[in-house]
Amino acid sequence: MPQDGLGIKSGGKKRSGGVPRVRSHTDAELQYYRDQDHDNLLPPSFKVRLHDLFLQIEKEFEGLYAENLSLQEKIDSLTERLERESVIGERPCGNDENDAASTKGGLKSKSGGQSSQKVKAANKLRVQTSKIVSSFKNDSVSCRMVREYVGHRDGVWDVAVSRVGTPVIATASADQTACVWGIDGGRNLLQYTGHTGSVNSVKFHPSQDLILTASGDHSAHVWQAAITPDQLRVHSSEDEVDGSDHEDEEDGGLMGGRGDGGGAATLRTPLRELTGHTSVVIAADWLPGGDQAITASWDRTANLYDTHTGELLSQLIGHDQELTHCCSHPTQRLVVTASKDTTFRLWDFREPIHSVSVFQGHTESVTSVCFTREDKVVSGSDDRSVKVWDVKNMRSPLATIRLDSPVNRLAVSPINVIAIPHDNRHVRLYDLTGNRLARLPRSNRQCHRRMVCSVAWGEDALGARCNLFTAGFDRIVYGWSIHSFKEGKD
Repeated sequence: MPQDGLGIKSGGKKRSGGVPRVRSHTDAELQYYRDQDHDNLLPPSFKVRLHDLFLQIEKEFEGLYAENLSLQEKIDSLTERLERESVIGERPCGNDENDAASTKGGLKSKSGGQSSQKVKAANKLRVQTSKIVSSFKNDSVSCRMVREYVGHRDGVWDVAVSRVGTPVIATASADQTACVWGIDGGRNLLQYTGHTGSVNSVKFHPSQDLILTASGDHSAHVWQAAITPDQLRVHSSEDEVDGSDHEDEEDGGLMGGRGDGGGAATLRTPLRELTGHTSVVIAADWLPGGDQAITASWDRTANLYDTHTGELLSQLIGHDQELTHCCSHPTQRLVVTASKDTTFRLWDFREPIHSVSVFQGHTESVTSVCFTREDKVVSGSDDRSVKVWDVKNMRSPLATIRLDSPVNRLAVSPINVIAIPHDNRHVRLYDLTGNRLARLPRSNRQCHRRMVCSVAWGEDALGARCNLFTAGFDRIVYGWSIHSFKEGKD
């Protein structure tokens, strides 16, 4: 929910006057400040005003600090009280022999039932209190931005990491191009220009040097993306990001990233063009093995293709509104499609006659859906929530994460860490049980300045030098080093 202008909660009491106005000063006070510093370039009236504003800020922070201390004391007191009540409630009733002789069995049963309800209520309140206390704890994961990939002329919709061992990433942009970048060097190695519309999605083949892209030109393309070791060696660099200014990006300079010494190779012709949709193709993904691909479109359908011939094998119909995303299981012939109709569907191609399951639980457009390495599905929505589901139980989610901004294309790491990109420029990390792990840091020059559209994990989920990538509509992709504090101690 929106907060007041200072972003500070006031303990449930509404402040009547807000921030007080700056009081006026006498001529004597102004003369005093003039006498203190004759060399100061600020006019005395400005200096006095700044002084008063800083005093007000200091008082606000003092009040907030005192309020937080008081809240912490109340939480500690409540926790101790709950522990005492739980111990008392767990003691067996009717231990006194005299009382047992004079009390009827029905009264004992009633007393025991009340005690049991009291213990359940106390335990429930303890769980709620633990969640509040956990919000005061520091992040358990360290996040550091180490690389940036600059060169697209428009927003970057999607980012993907190679799965064949080559240290490269691929990006899809509204500038109608897709690019392949060296992870370590930050250089653009290959630019694909075969689409005539915005490139909305990009995915690496699971075992070959091929890339699948989806576009606003109503098609998906399969194209060759072979990067030689010599290219990586020439363009490799171990220099980390120093936070230099980004103002020179706005002129849409030559592709190739920061410090570009030459243009990237350009590819214009696909190996295979997948057609059949009548509107924007918003996403595409390879099925296990890479012999088939799934596409999702604004025409409310998903298509299954043979990637060797380009033949349309099946058209999946059922969503009531435009599709927003699709994803395939890493090892099984399962596909999920998300839609603006607030649902996502699980399509099972393991049998000759495929089946479909509908998952309902969001209240607005489902913007992203992906599998974990286990039999779970994670969905994100414009309703500002992320839900974790068991594919065998579509009735209710296993966990729900409530957030403060709509969710874009999320990703789950090999060790089940969810990276959640937001419209409000933040990226948050959670585990599958809904526990918050970290939020990517935001500094003046090392953060996205517009919404974060997509995230992608490297295969080495935690511990690698650059293992999480975030793509934003500010035309920039960032590479992050994410590792747990436990790993740092080992």
